[in-house]
Amino acid sequence: MDAKKRERYESISKELTVLVGGKENIQGVAHCATRLRIVLKNNDSADLEKIRNVDLVKGVFVAGDQVQIIFGAGLVNDVYEVFAEYNNMKNMSLSDLKTEANKKMNPLQRIIKALSDVFIDIMPGILAVALLTGISGVLGNFEFVESNETLFAINRLINIASGAIFGFLPLAVAYSAVKRFGGRPILGIVIGCIMLSPSLADAYAAAQGTVEVTTLHIFGLGVDLVGFQGGIIVALLMGFITAKLDIFFERKIPEVIRLLVSPLLTTLVSALLLFIVVGPVGRMLASGITNGLVFMTQNFGAIGYAIFSGTQQLIVITGLHHIFGAIEAQLLVDTGRNFLNPLMSVAIIAQGGAVLGYLMLHRKSAKTKELCIPSFVSVLFGITEPALFGINVRFKYPLIGGCIGGAIGGLVVYFADLAALGFGTTVVPGIALADPANNGYIWYIVAHLTALVAAFLLTIILGNFKKDNKAATV
Repeated sequence: MDAKKRERYESISKELTVLVGGKENIQGVAHCATRLRIVLKNNDSADLEKIRNVDLVKGVFVAGDQVQIIFGAGLVNDVYEVFAEYNNMKNMSLSDLKTEANKKMNPLQRIIKALSDVFIDIMPGILAVALLTGISGVLGNFEFVESNETLFAINRLINIASGAIFGFLPLAVAYSAVKRFGGRPILGIVIGCIMLSPSLADAYAAAQGTVEVTTLHIFGLGVDLVGFQGGIIVALLMGFITAKLDIFFERKIPEVIRLLVSPLLTTLVSALLLFIVVGPVGRMLASGITNGLVFMTQNFGAIGYAIFSGTQQLIVITGLHHIFGAIEAQLLVDTGRNFLNPLMSVAIIAQGGAVLGYLMLHRKSAKTKELCIPSFVSVLFGITEPALFGINVRFKYPLIGGCIGGAIGGLVVYFADLAALGFGTTVVPGIALADPANNGYIWYIVAHLTALVAAFLLTIILGNFKKDNKAATV
């Protein structure tokens, strides 16, 4: 870094330090691909409006209890280096920063963040098989694939591979949950194996009444020997319980017998709780969630879809949206289709349409372009925080336009019967997860274009109605 650049970044660092409340208010600092992330003791001490006008800053917002300042790819690395050095916080990782931020979360936020972390760990596998499912579905529609022995065999193997993880998803969730909550991951695998043991009646067969279920009695309580195929909620609960039991026994058991006795007691107690308490409760909870969502689609129809897609981004603002991962996973294993994914996706692209509408109203402002264009690009990959906190929430009427646009997109999702075969990715990458049945790919594009255009036009209309001439100062 040459002297001239360093001098400029030092000036930025000094100004930012003052505007976030001084060195004594900074708990931690790190950076991601485009943003400088700062955890403060008191976020109210940060002057976000003045930060937006600092040299090279393209936007600022608060998310995940972090003040996130947008500089852009590459530039943020250099700014971070100087800023961290100036504040004596060199070499702090993004993981360390998240740990600091988590300390400021309330109990509900911590629970939801923990659920998100569980699914992030196994997301690559879920995305891989979801994409394979889509590929297999597309190939199966071609006659030459069905008639060619080799191509048919390859597609059959792809189909087998695509269904594998969903059959063992509770095991993967139990493993990831135990790991996330501080236990030894191998014990999560053990519990997952117990849940899916071939000694138990298959859960789907038991539900259809095609297999005989053995019932044991423990202290007068009936325990049905039924497996937990599709038991995502149960796996989450068991992952937490197993991790805490592992930690407890590791602390209490004398070291001389710990290696033998600790995992034994953890597994035994976990297994008993699984069949006697957690399993039945988890099944009822999972059934309630799935039935509630299905009830919404069957009884509220288009209105239910529109309400969900119209308000989903408001949930993102609160930070409570991470819980949808667990719900989507349960929905997939129970019904085979995830209608929430396209609904969330159109809600996301609608916020991007609102950003473009705002940009059109203030197209002569270079500062607005610097903020809106990167924010819209992020939206295309399913990330709305820069758009929400940089423009839409800040000026309010783009948020309204985006929410209405999302609701309109939700109507298209309903009438086209759109659904996904996986979860974890949306908007442009999300098309790969779309169920190809009934021209699913085409309708996926139509729904997103509808939401984007509707939000774009509504934002312009609302902006003109408000006679908004104020351009964003980033």
